[in-house]
Amino acid sequence: MNIEEVLSKHGDMCIDEPLCHHTTFRIGGKAKYFVYPKSELSLTRIIEACMEANLPYKIIGKGSNLLCHDRDYNGVIICLDRYFIDFEFESDGKCFVQAGCSVILLANEAMKASLSGLEFASGIPATVGGTLVMNAGAYKSDISQIVKRVRVLRNQRIEWLDASEIDYAYRHSIFHEHPDWVVLAAELQLQPKDQKDIRDLMDTRRARRKESQPLEKPNAGSVFRNPDNHQAWELIEACGLREKQIGGAKVSEKHCNFIVNDEKASAKDVAALIEHIQNEVREKFNVHLHTEVEKFNWPENDI
Repeated sequence: MNIEEVLSKHGDMCIDEPLCHHTTFRIGGKAKYFVYPKSELSLTRIIEACMEANLPYKIIGKGSNLLCHDRDYNGVIICLDRYFIDFEFESDGKCFVQAGCSVILLANEAMKASLSGLEFASGIPATVGGTLVMNAGAYKSDISQIVKRVRVLRNQRIEWLDASEIDYAYRHSIFHEHPDWVVLAAELQLQPKDQKDIRDLMDTRRARRKESQPLEKPNAGSVFRNPDNHQAWELIEACGLREKQIGGAKVSEKHCNFIVNDEKASAKDVAALIEHIQNEVREKFNVHLHTEVEKFNWPENDI
């Protein structure tokens, strides 16, 4: 079997593709193969081919939650945000959406359809699939509140999982325990609501994000989960770490739970700054900050 032949037959393929072009941190080495599968059939065949060739693979969407190492990845990156982007709304508020669809786009289209439930997601630069895996949220809402079921490829079978089977909790889902499972699509339940009310709420939050978040510089959103009874940014602020910089990575002056790629930061710059923040907060408050950001392609024993 020729892996390049299979990848090019079942998707749009690039060789030695820089991952910095596919992560919101704008950081990452080259992937040996980068492919956009054209269908569920193509995706299953690509994964089979990777397994047959003993090549590692990684499913991504918009790379908004990844800190990729600067070294090259000798495997296959499978990206869903080109072809897995369809969605449909039904009259009773049901929404069927593929995993590669932008959640910002979906939130805006739901608003145009006078359907409420996705307002919290209107500023999250992720795909629906990434949002489902992370149980991403904002403004005291998250995706688990509207999920009915999720379409998953697991153990070489495609099946629907009911929301009750997904073990949703704060920034957690069953997919964290099963990274080999692939989220393909979801059924969401939205609610009819006045379009102007939805639009006004989204506009207000958009203005708030612009004022309080460093949208002008590459970043991966909130770096740390909020620990029990605390806001992560308040702990970081209390340690005097606002604008703390290591190499090209910097704690945002706008929001202490954001690390920005300020000056051509390396992955190690970001990782070192994360570790420094964790150490300072642990020493001052005896609280461990867990990251929301996922490290990818890191060597063992590397920070």
